[in-house]
Amino acid sequence: MKAIKYILFILLSVNLSCKDEPVVDNSQEETSISTFYLIRHAEKDRTNLDDADPELNQKGLGRAMHWAEILADTELDAIYSTDYNRTSMTAAPTSVKQNIDVQYYDPSTIDIAQFKADNLNKNVLVVGHSNTTPEFVNMLIDEQKFYSIDDSENGTLFIVKIINGIPTVDKLIFNCNCPE
Repeated sequence: MKAIKYILFILLSVNLSCKDEPVVDNSQEETSISTFYLIRHAEKDRTNLDDADPELNQKGLGRAMHWAEILADTELDAIYSTDYNRTSMTAAPTSVKQNIDVQYYDPSTIDIAQFKADNLNKNVLVVGHSNTTPEFVNMLIDEQKFYSIDDSENGTLFIVKIINGIPTVDKLIFNCNCPE
């Protein structure tokens, strides 16, 4: 009888040890994180009201340098600007400081899905205007949340972070004690 119990014990042990083990998938889906820093151009020269493409004034030049300092610890992968003097001049100090060429975009024809795909897992600065910057943010977050920036406000920074396709947005305002 002991022999039968022993054989049953061995058979059960072998049977239990031969059962299919559950397959554990240790491959985790890679996390994608894209971060977009969106700003409006710095203060423009308003002395010639007929100039549709003015450069920055003295305060604007100071603010552009201030943006470069604010973003100095952020390793940017790309910088985009509309093709206007005031936006490209705002982007220039950051471009020089981070050794990144500015790429120009047209906010009226931007393909936001392609833009997101092209900048997946990147840190990107986008320089626009009082109306195009909030609209760009809205397209990135797929929500109508922000409206035109007041014409006197040049220190707004939107930070859009898209983690695995889910966007969040922060809106910050930086004062610039730049000389007039």
